[in-house]
Amino acid sequence: MILSIQNVVKRYADHTALAGVSLEIPKGQIFGLLGPNGAGKTSLIRIINQITAPDEGQVLFDGELLQPKHVEQIGYLPEERGLYKKMKVGDQLMYLAQLKGLSKAEALSRLKDWFIRLDIKDWWNKPVDDLSKGMQQKTQFIATVVHEPKLLILDEPFSGFDPINANMLKDEILALKERGTTILFSTHRMESVEELCDSIALINHSQVVLTGEKDEVRNRFKKHAYEVRYSGDLGESKAFEIISKAPENNSAIIKLAQPDQTNQAIAALIKQVDLFEFKDVIPSFNDIFIQVVGETK
Repeated sequence: MILSIQNVVKRYADHTALAGVSLEIPKGQIFGLLGPNGAGKTSLIRIINQITAPDEGQVLFDGELLQPKHVEQIGYLPEERGLYKKMKVGDQLMYLAQLKGLSKAEALSRLKDWFIRLDIKDWWNKPVDDLSKGMQQKTQFIATVVHEPKLLILDEPFSGFDPINANMLKDEILALKERGTTILFSTHRMESVEELCDSIALINHSQVVLTGEKDEVRNRFKKHAYEVRYSGDLGESKAFEIISKAPENNSAIIKLAQPDQTNQAIAALIKQVDLFEFKDVIPSFNDIFIQVVGETK
């Protein structure tokens, strides 16, 4: 595990931001950290970055108790930009790269490579203040990854990007994963979770309320519903209930009367219609998020 978060508690005055949170984050994965606003995600990210410390519990980084020396092995892209607006892009990135332990020569070499990869070769001498929101996010992304951290923490990384640049960033995130970087990915965009994450944890009211591998979590929330495509007149049956119909597409969503009676449902369908397709309805993470958060109010 790159991170082992063990019974972490964090309090602010009369508010408990984290109430005994435990998580295991495997190496080499994209791990989605999800939850509504105020759930405790930011408090946990601040503890991992050693901006604050837990009141109880501990965090292990790559098998060691989290220490200041680990800062150089972590990259953090916050949702809110943290750049010096009057500095030139190149000067600022050189400064930030050297803060993370790179020599001046190594920082310059790596930055040149990133400027080419992200197609921003003309930005070196531009003041940050002249950049758009998306351009600033690109700049901050480079600052986050230039030192090649073991753990990369991304908080709403696609904020401010148009679709073309969002896809470019997505490709870079996947390439970093392929090179062995572990990515902790915090977002409200469930379509990004569906597309990128290997595992997820959902925090609500300061506690972990759901965790697991992405596909396993989705299967856990299946409701024994199926999408069918057919030709003919589909009616009710003892073997299934019709949840919805789309006559224009010759399709419907049905729910089995009994979870283990798939064959009976298919047999009942074949008696009524010509059946072309019968497949599981797998819930989206948006549906799962809404359900779990609603159940843990």
